[in-house]
Amino acid sequence: MDRSDEKIICEKCQLPLAKAKTTLMYQGIKFDAELLRCPKCEQTFVPEDLALGKMHELEIEMEDK
Repeated sequence: MDRSDEKIICEKCQLPLAKAKTTLMYQGIKFDAELLRCPKCEQTFVPEDLALGKMHELEIEMEDK
C-alpha cells in the first residue's frame, strides 16, 4: 500500500484526518503548509519527513541568524 493512501486516525476523536491549510510558527515567523488535521479537535499531524527535513532545516537557518 502506498503511504499516501493510508488513513491516519485522530487518537482522541477516532476520526480520519483531512488535509487542511495550517499556519505554522517558529520563533515568531509564520508560514503556511497543507497538513493533515482532525476535523473535530483540530490536532495537526506533522509527518516525520517534514519534521526532520524541511522544518529542521528552517530551525537551523533561523538559529544561525
